[in-house]
Amino acid sequence: MVRLGARRAAGAQIEGERGYGYRLVEDVALPPQKLDATEIEALALGLAEVRALGDPQLVKAAASVLAKVAAILPDERERQLVHAIAHLFRPEPRYTTMIDLAPLREACWREEALQLTYIDATGTTNERIIWPLAPVYNDSCVTVLAWCCLRDDFRMFRSDRIQGVEPDGTSFRPRRVPLLRDYVARLHARRTGLLK
Repeated sequence: MVRLGARRAAGAQIEGERGYGYRLVEDVALPPQKLDATEIEALALGLAEVRALGDPQLVKAAASVLAKVAAILPDERERQLVHAIAHLFRPEPRYTTMIDLAPLREACWREEALQLTYIDATGTTNERIIWPLAPVYNDSCVTVLAWCCLRDDFRMFRSDRIQGVEPDGTSFRPRRVPLLRDYVARLHARRTGLLK
């Protein structure tokens, strides 16, 4: 890893100080990012939408991405990003009832089974062992796409009906990617009428 002093000695213009952060103003060794104004609008709008979801982990990540992108853009493009025409305003987060999705998201990436305490559509509380595949952000709620070990099939679990999440201690690695491919293939087949 190149040290800050070495970068400055090589001609990089770096602003900032310890404890407050640093910003690479210009480095002739790095070409400027070539995002046009419309791409910057798309980026700003997409990140604003993520920030409006209400998922604290994603809100923080979106703000971090925005800051990182702004830091590497040339000054004119950075101003366009900060003052983007397309702004998204929501008086409240899109999802007002949401469990902490961090354990579900982490279990997806680690490919670890979870025990879910879940209230089904009839109001019955039950326990399920699932292989979480991905959080799915719909218009009205966040659902968790999972392989349900009880039903031996794909299921969507509404996050507002999940009462508890506990690690099961078992791994389903390396099944996540093939299962996601299978699910997408089923969606395509259903759309084209090949699967009822």
